Amino acid sequence: MQRVALLNVVGLSPNLIGGHTPRLREFARTTGGVRTLRPPLPAVTCTAQSTMLTGLAPDQHGIVGNGWHDRALGEVQFWRQSNGLVAGEKIWETAKRRDASFTCANVCWWYAMHASTDYFVTPRPMYKADGQKLPDCLTHPPELRDALQHRHGQFPLFNFWGPRASIAATDWIAAAALQMMHEYKPTLTLVYLPHLDYCLQRVGPKHPSILSELREVDRVIGALLDFCEQENIRPLIVSEYGIVPVTNAVWINRVLREQGLLKVRAEGGREVLDVQESEAFAVADHQIAHVSLKNPARAEEVARALERVDGVAGVLRGESRRAAHLDHARSGDVICLSAPDRWFSYGWWMEDAKAPDFARTVDIFKKPGYDPCELLLDPARPLLGARLALKLALRRLGMRVLLDPTPLDASLIRGSHGLVSVERGFDPVLLGELGEQFSDAELPMCAVRDAALYALGLLDHRTGLGVGT
Repeated sequence: MQRVALLNVVGLSPNLIGGHTPRLREFARTTGGVRTLRPPLPAVTCTAQSTMLTGLAPDQHGIVGNGWHDRALGEVQFWRQSNGLVAGEKIWETAKRRDASFTCANVCWWYAMHASTDYFVTPRPMYKADGQKLPDCLTHPPELRDALQHRHGQFPLFNFWGPRASIAATDWIAAAALQMMHEYKPTLTLVYLPHLDYCLQRVGPKHPSILSELREVDRVIGALLDFCEQENIRPLIVSEYGIVPVTNAVWINRVLREQGLLKVRAEGGREVLDVQESEAFAVADHQIAHVSLKNPARAEEVARALERVDGVAGVLRGESRRAAHLDHARSGDVICLSAPDRWFSYGWWMEDAKAPDFARTVDIFKKPGYDPCELLLDPARPLLGARLALKLALRRLGMRVLLDPTPLDASLIRGSHGLVSVERGFDPVLLGELGEQFSDAELPMCAVRDAALYALGLLDHRTGLGVGT
């Protein structure tokens, strides 16, 4: 079998490949050019990755977003990590079935936990009883955790997500991938490189600072491509989506509250979403919102009301929901799509003073929706940096203090994603040396699975059928 590295450069789109990414540009030029991918709806991390690795649509693999309303628990679940959530046969299971000598390493792709890969590393912080969140990672085999952190330092959790997110996390992941490819020699290595995703959301794809960020990412990719050439590993480069410029958010839960459908309860003078009493509430996830209804028979009524909301470009229910491959128990009864230059905020409060305390924190699990404002420091609060430094010092002394750097002003965010139809040049990409059946200028994202099998030598280049049993 041919060894393959599948490099996921999140947020990479054709309009970003050029003079500031010489390694990417040359790799595309010498391997068949830039193919674009048509992602599933929604075009978000967990859904896109699950489609790439199973070749299935969201209504089949079940990952309808980065999070969803778990009706059995009565809670919104975001950023869960167990591979058991993903239905369908994954690429490493298919490959192993076709050749028993196949091995796979997952370097920070999502849903790594409890997967049947031979090796993996994934972010996994330690949550201490005194309120501290300490950087760490989870690995298989377990001893790999200490080996990686001894050589490359502690996993840089606060550079991976939050206001300090930077190239340092992508550098660490790439270094871990190089070590694992060298020591374990897996047949297929999945490598997640997230840096572009975060800076593009912060400032938008047209901001001048993006040029230096592209150079940094190109440097990381160059090192991986050099190693692949040295070790006769075939690299494939993909992205999950492109980031489009946005102007502001749609506060969809405020709309539902104004219509008397969403309910809150008071906790310490602040307003918390009351899932049980709400007739409708939205799980906001970038440019898509899954609206859960207490009574699904009201879907048409709620959909018609949401169609009139400024910034909502489309509403799916019934047949249109099925046609979008989102007819699944985890999906909203009604699904809203934003206008191309807007995105959905999860918030429901009408006054910032009544926002729940977690709204100003970096807390991806408590928020019933995705909050890109966690990538920012609140510019409206003077001396915030000094205040946070003092609070961190108090935490190190074992005191419980609230770290609250996150702004509530959604207009600060300048880039988003999630829609399938985007302006030309903002599509996700597939780069690499592949057969003629992958020569179309645009391919469905589910084709990534077969492209990787082809590169491994486990897909018949004449028929497109799997080699072996």
